[in-house]
Amino acid sequence: MPRREGGRSAYLVAALISASCLLLVAASHQEFHEAAGSRTLLKSHEQTNKVHCSRERSRSAWEAIYEYLMPVVEKEKYELPRKCRLHPDNDMFREQEQHKIHFDINEWRCGFCKKAFRAEKFLDQHFENRHNNLVDYSHGRCLADLCGALHCDLMLKFKKPKSKCSAAAAAKNRHLCESLADSCFPINQGPSASRLHEFFLRQFCDAHTCKGGSKPFPKGGRKETNRFYLALCALIVVLLPLFYLIVFLHQREMKKGGQNLRRISKIGQKKKPS
Repeated sequence: MPRREGGRSAYLVAALISASCLLLVAASHQEFHEAAGSRTLLKSHEQTNKVHCSRERSRSAWEAIYEYLMPVVEKEKYELPRKCRLHPDNDMFREQEQHKIHFDINEWRCGFCKKAFRAEKFLDQHFENRHNNLVDYSHGRCLADLCGALHCDLMLKFKKPKSKCSAAAAAKNRHLCESLADSCFPINQGPSASRLHEFFLRQFCDAHTCKGGSKPFPKGGRKETNRFYLALCALIVVLLPLFYLIVFLHQREMKKGGQNLRRISKIGQKKKPS
């Protein structure tokens, strides 16, 4: 009898241990699945919050702002409001773009990790893969959304074939353009804001029409000025040595001519009878 009772006790202990192990395994599996599910939900949540934004068109929008608006803004010493969508801080790619180092036509370098690339598009892919944590995907920070108002297609290196003007698209782009003027340069904020409001309407908004007659950027911009001075400097660099060469040759010929005249006069004096 004591042996049977001892055997039953051992059996019950083993059964309890086995049941405990099974419960622990089940609990661990449940925790694992819950954690995996939470990670999946987190990833899906992050992806839903992520805003798709064209880096190339955002870059074109910033080029239009920098070349055709900012020179006048800087001249007026006007500070763009933070709520203005043209403000540099409202460009989700601005920090990455500022860390691009362009050494040569075929050499681009990452300003964060100093890695070199043969073309800008490869550097863009590197930013997307390695430094994507520096991009703020907040709503309203995609400059590409403003391309309709800012004439981004004119800033792109390739030219799209001309298509028939859509009155509805032109009206939509004009409305967006005018809303930018109102939010960035409120006319009740003083003379500078009022002048810039008028300038922005003429520079960007008037061209959004199918009637023709108005072209984008009629006031010119930074790019034209820089090109003019670069062309002028290049012309001076080429012509200045040529000018000095002509002066040198002319002076040398004048000296030779003077020496020949003196020789002729001396010979004439010797031939005269005494």
